Amino acid sequence: MKIIDISWPMEEGMAIYPDNPPFQIKPYAYKTSVMAEISMGNHTGTHMDAPRHALEKGKTVEHVKLEPMIGLCRVLDMTHVKKGITVSDLKKAHIRKGERILVKTANSKRGTTKFFSGFVYLESAAAEFLAEKDIVLFGTDYLSVKQKGSADNTAHTALLKKSIVIFEGLNFAKVSPGTYFFIGLPLKVTALDGAPARAVLIKGKVA
Repeated sequence: MKIIDISWPMEEGMAIYPDNPPFQIKPYAYKTSVMAEISMGNHTGTHMDAPRHALEKGKTVEHVKLEPMIGLCRVLDMTHVKKGITVSDLKKAHIRKGERILVKTANSKRGTTKFFSGFVYLESAAAEFLAEKDIVLFGTDYLSVKQKGSADNTAHTALLKKSIVIFEGLNFAKVSPGTYFFIGLPLKVTALDGAPARAVLIKGKVA
């Protein structure tokens, strides 16, 4: 069994989505122990979007079922995409109901220290296509599924309306396309629209 960490490292100076709070650490030292205060936005680095992120009456993090976040997944090769992932790109993968779909794009080559505004995103029609396929989870390798600066939020809403879990900020730099066992668990912070998470892929038999 091989475990591949696909989470961004959480560190000061890391890339954040514009206008989001920066990641900061303030250390404390006591007589017998040390600790630190962490400050960040809840969509920093690798994170999960709950329905509340884009839907006024959507579920918050603690009410999202964990089952979609644990199980077999497919990492699709989308490294050829220059701008937005299209319906045509997805149709070639023969996506089935109940799948967990993760997309590896050129984003994973960008690193995690500097924000890149021209990241590969999910086109609105492609998000609607995935929603129609009834997948249970979609993951991408940058800080948002939608195009930077676009007023069209369908990339979020089409998925979240169907309770399809969204993971953003994944890192597939060392991952080959294929089938894996996915585990991605957000922090159980109540009443929030999203939360940081640790995500891994497992290759081989899961005990």
